[in-house]
Amino acid sequence: MNIAIVGAGLVGRVLALNLLKEGHTLTLFDKESKEGVTAAGFTAAGMLAPFAELETAESEIFEYGKRSIELWNNLMKEVGVYDGFKQLGTIITAHPQDVSELDHFIGTLKSKVEEAKDIEQIDSQALAKLEPDLAQHQHSFYLKDEGHVDSQRFMAFSTNYFDTQPNLTWREFTEVEKLEPKTIYIDGKTESFDWVFDSRGLGAKEHFKDLRGVRGEVIWVESKEIDIKRPTRLLHPRYKIYIVPRGNGCEGIDLEYCKDCKIAQTANSKRYIIGASEIESEDMSPISVRSSLELLSALFTVHPTFGEARVVNTETNCRPAFKDNLPRIENEEGLTRINGLYRHGYLLAPAVVERALNDGIYNQ
Repeated sequence: MNIAIVGAGLVGRVLALNLLKEGHTLTLFDKESKEGVTAAGFTAAGMLAPFAELETAESEIFEYGKRSIELWNNLMKEVGVYDGFKQLGTIITAHPQDVSELDHFIGTLKSKVEEAKDIEQIDSQALAKLEPDLAQHQHSFYLKDEGHVDSQRFMAFSTNYFDTQPNLTWREFTEVEKLEPKTIYIDGKTESFDWVFDSRGLGAKEHFKDLRGVRGEVIWVESKEIDIKRPTRLLHPRYKIYIVPRGNGCEGIDLEYCKDCKIAQTANSKRYIIGASEIESEDMSPISVRSSLELLSALFTVHPTFGEARVVNTETNCRPAFKDNLPRIENEEGLTRINGLYRHGYLLAPAVVERALNDGIYNQ
């Protein structure tokens, strides 16, 4: 089939990878550059945390998340990132005065799904075996089945991969005004396809009137002294931060990629993404002083040595969401729309795309 994918962010790329394997001819449209550095999928930390997200999410998110974890390893390998998927688990901890907050958090997870009853509480000695640099925390939980993907490398390497595919055509810097079954509108003119996929995120407001943006901010730090291998969450009554390791960052990747992700390489250092604010706003301006203070203050309390880390980058973006914060799939003959992955982009994308394809184009 001759297929159009409108929106080349995370969902659009996962769609393309699935459809290329079926032998279809694809045209990928995006209003920005094909590198995708302005997409929410580029800003994201890439956590695969179906258990940890249960506190504020529905069980539907949990089920999608479990399936996505099964799919991510092959997706990363498909684009040439063989070490970009890691399933080492998640550490969730809190300061002594906030232990009740932590226990309540875990209790909420266990009340929602049966699998959460196996979440393991660990003391400082057990934590030291997993993460020596976090051994000062006396009361923690280990969610062993969770993981994370290197989202920035997925975006960069998928661009390179698509450039090598003879059945795929990029149409970057091309804004699609409207979509209909088998038809897209550009500059008042129509183009016809056998099927159209709408994965524009916030760009799809002309169709989804209840779509909103949720602002998120992250800070990249670099340290030669701290070595944390697993995503770590610190619970706090006012804010919950996560620390997601990026290892040696751009080591082994050409210099052009380092420029694209705007982060210079420092030898013998480890990188971490710190997040995440969640603000009901579609403001895309740089990170605020308030968010910077809260995130970095909380980071310092996780380990004082982070006080000597270097801030090497900040990113701000808006995630598309509906009122219920659940993903939405709309299928009709010749047109599939996928939207509303909210803050769960990498956790949901592979499984949601799989569901959309099975219920739509593969069901014809």
